Amino acid sequence: MLRYLYADQLRDAPKLRDTMFRDRADQFRDRLGWDVTVDENGFERDEYDAMNPLYVVWQRPDGTHGGSMRFLPTVGPCMVNDHFLDLTDGVRIESPLIWECTRFCLARGSSPSVAAALMLGGGEIMQNFGVRHFVGVFDARMVRIYRRIGSSPDVLGCSGRGRDAISVGLWEFSEEAQANVAEQAGLSPELSQMWFDQAFGRSPQPLAMTA
Repeated sequence: MLRYLYADQLRDAPKLRDTMFRDRADQFRDRLGWDVTVDENGFERDEYDAMNPLYVVWQRPDGTHGGSMRFLPTVGPCMVNDHFLDLTDGVRIESPLIWECTRFCLARGSSPSVAAALMLGGGEIMQNFGVRHFVGVFDARMVRIYRRIGSSPDVLGCSGRGRDAISVGLWEFSEEAQANVAEQAGLSPELSQMWFDQAFGRSPQPLAMTA
């Protein structure tokens, strides 16, 4: 199932929290070789995890992490503006209608449908919070994943070639995209909305930010 949790709510789901941060270490450090910080518990976390972001998490039946994404509004600190301005020719992307999506992570053994389910969860955030676009930085391996699940971004800038390419993209979520992603996830839009309502109710509060 899909879970929607702010960082300060993760303490209420310790198994999900711990397996998410360990899976992030496994993916980003061990499999992809990124230069990320992993603590003594085997958790991959950075400064943006301390800013009370919103996580969309696929929770397996045993309560462990199957996949996740992290969201922050671009009007505050975010990776694309703090570290990747070279991809946008120095142009900062800042709008209350644009949120950043980062740390797209799939646990080992997760089926391709989990990636689609996460994108479906992202679409729920867009529709229910009045967000028009997501922006995010992604590497070449993600192009195939986005294309397969029917949610490819508009590329704003790119650096490098082939497998070393890094791009910044902008996503929107139309009704057609929702239908395509839901089909790939094997989930109905009604079930997706129900999971969102379980987390927020019909009137979700704006994203809380901490310094």
